[in-house]
Amino acid sequence: MATPKPLPKPEEELEHTRQLLKEEKKAELEYYRNKVLNTSLEDRKKEGLCWYPIELINHRISTGERYVMEVERIGNPNEPHVFNAGKTISLFVNDNSNGGATANRAAAVVNWVKGNRMRFTLNGDDLPDWLYDGKLGIDLLFDEASYKAMDAAMYRILEAKGRTLELRDTLLGHHKPSFCPLGAIPEGLNLNEPQQEAMRYALAAEDVAIIHGPPGTGKTTTLVQVIKQVVQEENQVLVCAPSNAAVDLLADKLTEQDLSVLRIGHPARVNEDNLPYTVDGRMASHPSFKELKRLRRRAEEMRNMAFKYKRSFGRSEREQRRMLIKESADMKAQAEQLEYYIMYDVFAKTQVFCATMVGAVGNPLLQEMKFKTLFIDEAGQALEPACWIPIQMAERVIFAGDHWQLPPTIKSYDAARNGLSETLFEKCITRTGTARMLEVQYRMNTQIMEFSSREFYKGRLQAAPAVAGWQLLPDEAPFEFVDTAGSGFAETLDPESRSLFNEEEARALFKHLTALLERLKASGVATEALEAGVIAPYRAQVKLLTEMLPREAAVREGLPNLAINTVDAFQGQERDIMYISLVRSNDVSEIGFLADVRRMNVALTRARKKLVVIGDSATFGSNPFYSRFLDYVQETGAYRSVFEWMYD
Repeated sequence: MATPKPLPKPEEELEHTRQLLKEEKKAELEYYRNKVLNTSLEDRKKEGLCWYPIELINHRISTGERYVMEVERIGNPNEPHVFNAGKTISLFVNDNSNGGATANRAAAVVNWVKGNRMRFTLNGDDLPDWLYDGKLGIDLLFDEASYKAMDAAMYRILEAKGRTLELRDTLLGHHKPSFCPLGAIPEGLNLNEPQQEAMRYALAAEDVAIIHGPPGTGKTTTLVQVIKQVVQEENQVLVCAPSNAAVDLLADKLTEQDLSVLRIGHPARVNEDNLPYTVDGRMASHPSFKELKRLRRRAEEMRNMAFKYKRSFGRSEREQRRMLIKESADMKAQAEQLEYYIMYDVFAKTQVFCATMVGAVGNPLLQEMKFKTLFIDEAGQALEPACWIPIQMAERVIFAGDHWQLPPTIKSYDAARNGLSETLFEKCITRTGTARMLEVQYRMNTQIMEFSSREFYKGRLQAAPAVAGWQLLPDEAPFEFVDTAGSGFAETLDPESRSLFNEEEARALFKHLTALLERLKASGVATEALEAGVIAPYRAQVKLLTEMLPREAAVREGLPNLAINTVDAFQGQERDIMYISLVRSNDVSEIGFLADVRRMNVALTRARKKLVVIGDSATFGSNPFYSRFLDYVQETGAYRSVFEWMYD
């Protein structure tokens, strides 16, 4: 038996990770400079990095006294773009002076994007005075704050002492994690046996626990029950996740359990349903908030009176101004004192603090707090440096996630190859060997589940009886692979976006879907109520399918809520019917993005009752992963050739 490779010293490993983070920052900054700062307006629009021109639909003041603006894209409508909730953006005006350069800019954060509409929250307190000086536009903005927070955390964890040092070295595999004797858990939680075992194990952990949740296994349900139990013993806990969407989901679920939740973060990055639980929202509902508003308003009125224009300005007027300025300053000081009291009171009455890892240091009061337990959800998607931010605020960590689903997004190839792509979650699983996997999934027909179970989860995944055999129709196969090999459906490179699309494959997909809908309708199925989706690994294919959809009347009418997007957009979601368009078809077996098997695992595990994969086996069949996939296709009788029905 081979001797395990010795672990690097913690300080050396962390310093290496810190340098990789600097490489990643450099790569992202270079990308931003090349694609945004040093690129023409027209090229930025083509790349999906800019909306211009935009029309201002409305603006209002939101909770927290910030301006929220809603705009509509007029130029290049429906074109693919990079904007989504939580992105940092720059609002600009093009007044046609200065050669079209855009000197006037205001930073903001995107609330949501729906079609050609976007809502965002300005970072400043005031509306820009240049708002109506010319045509408005939106650019992507480089978010340096996250890198600063991660680098500061790496520096502090390198210098760690006491309990933080012990925890650090345990997480990196240098100390064996400790556990108390496993105790009983409350009855009536409606958890299956693997979920109960994971809960017992997490509650017994003194250093670290890892709940490994493959697709559809109820990871969030289990985690919420663990959090609820820990809160009863510890009063306050910190809950983090890498994305705002994941944090919002947990905040929702925890609020449903009647826990007092405080959602930390920029209001624009928080789901609208969670705004009442933000710091601003909770302060606004505090009994003393009306008095705070009165003090602020009175201080502003006195300041305005002090500087009001007067025709004659003598000694008495000067003395009156001085008194008004002093009174305004006194009232402002009272307001600040009251504001601090309200915030302190809100924090004292909170049981669960929810934030992204970077957001955990965004509030000065939270930054000073210490917790017995930190929970990190979706830890398989979190960069290691981000995890170290909240870990320094806690004595133990409970991770939840799946390292066989979407990894963190990394722009630097070298940084990823040299170790930044390995998450702290993965290191803990392999080095501590203490994870508990949830083994029963409640989403997929067994035939849809089985390949992923074998390939990623050592065959341990089981389908719950309620879903194991569910189908759209008794004689409708739950899984099909449509092979386009030999059909001449070649991939095409979009010269502008440098992304790939496959028009013939897209046509074949819609033809197959139309035939499926005809069979369902003939059997009396109300297809309009079904949830369906199409995944493509390339944005150009997503764009093509989206543009073709209006011409596919049967599909549009039969599935009015059909969603078409990349795999990343479908993470955490599920559909009754899911199609996957693999796009790649060439003579040199070049498969590009398809080589990322974790993304493919996500794609293959979104469907409940019907999964159809369409692609060219001759292009990807020589890859070991896809070779095993094709073996499974044959084993299950799922193989279909496009020639069987495309040309009838």
